[in-house]
Amino acid sequence: MTRIVAGVAGGRRLKVPPGETTRPTSDRVREALFSALDAAGAVEGARVLDLYAGSGALGLEAASRGAQQVVLVEAAKPAAATARANVAALGLPGVRVVTDRAERFAASPIAVVDGGWDLVLVDPPYAVATEDVTALLGVLAPLLAPGATVVVERSSRTPEPGWPDVVDRVRERRYGETTVWVATVRS
Repeated sequence: MTRIVAGVAGGRRLKVPPGETTRPTSDRVREALFSALDAAGAVEGARVLDLYAGSGALGLEAASRGAQQVVLVEAAKPAAATARANVAALGLPGVRVVTDRAERFAASPIAVVDGGWDLVLVDPPYAVATEDVTALLGVLAPLLAPGATVVVERSSRTPEPGWPDVVDRVRERRYGETTVWVATVRS
């Protein structure tokens, strides 16, 4: 069972996409990640981009904790439909779902927001090559607000992706099979 951990929708259950292709971030990892992001002031009022959103659990956690705007980007149509169902069920304002590949969305004009994205969550399937994640981070760099936070979640068996020159990795946490890297844009 996947649920929203905290905030106005805390405790609400989320649907998960059918099949084995989507790997929702565990409640334990989301709780630890968002506790750190909340402590850093990275969520309240933020413009949040959730790439490879799956069920939308990460982006919806941000919305529940006060993010101003959340865009969930998911290429798999069944997963995007699940994310839309979760958005509708929770009724959180400022959340929308885009069905598209993360790389194509990030390179498109609709990925540009006034002031830049404050928080970007990148949780690709573990099968996505590290080089592809590094390339995506490079495409995202000009879309980020000064001081923005970028979170990458990957298998602990994969190497850390390369970061664009404008960011500094500030944290790495391992949760069993999952590793989460957090970086911030230099102000």
